[in-house]
Amino acid sequence: MSWWTSSTTRTPGVTDGATRVRRLACVRGRVQGVWFRGSTQQEAQRLDIAGWVRNRPDGSVEAALEGSREAVEALLAWLRVGPRLAEVDSVEVREEPVQDERGFRVRGG
Repeated sequence: MSWWTSSTTRTPGVTDGATRVRRLACVRGRVQGVWFRGSTQQEAQRLDIAGWVRNRPDGSVEAALEGSREAVEALLAWLRVGPRLAEVDSVEVREEPVQDERGFRVRGG
């Protein structure tokens, strides 16, 4: 899969013309052991974003974000800063096909 593939779909049942998007983000820096995943979950829930967040073995954090374009962009901006104790060096983002996820969860690690 290409790092920059296009994917937007209409959410079934949404009548206001809202477009759902999905992004996969990989956050590098001091992002483990600083409550990054829990903070990401709180922000995602506040913004009504579905998906998940998890630690990766290489020390980065990976997050799948699905929701309105505006909400996903807002959470991506938050990921570039992270919680108070984090030191974010970089955030790589790629588009993915919408999977109609519901809820936001912290995955293992």
